[in-house]
Amino acid sequence: MVRFLLRLLGYVLIAAGFVSLVIDGARSIANSALQFTSLGTTLSALLGERYQSLQPAIERNLHPLLWDPVLLNLMRSPTALAALLLGFLLLRLGARPEPTIGIVTRR
Repeated sequence: MVRFLLRLLGYVLIAAGFVSLVIDGARSIANSALQFTSLGTTLSALLGERYQSLQPAIERNLHPLLWDPVLLNLMRSPTALAALLLGFLLLRLGARPEPTIGIVTRR
């Protein structure tokens, strides 16, 4: 059941990544310059006020260095890239284990 949910979420994220890639591509063609939507902009649009409270919560509860060098650079990455990478990772985690054929277990 968990593998099914991982694969389902992986496929949804891959679809969202392609949609974001198409939107960014259309925007880049219309403006005649390379433009992409950052992950921070997307999360700000989705979460609204909760996104603003994310920084103090991470700095207070986890570690201050986790926000500044790590998550700020992650928030500047393209949404399409982050969604595609996370989607493929979830698909890999939800894959069936390969059968171990050819390994001698008895001697």
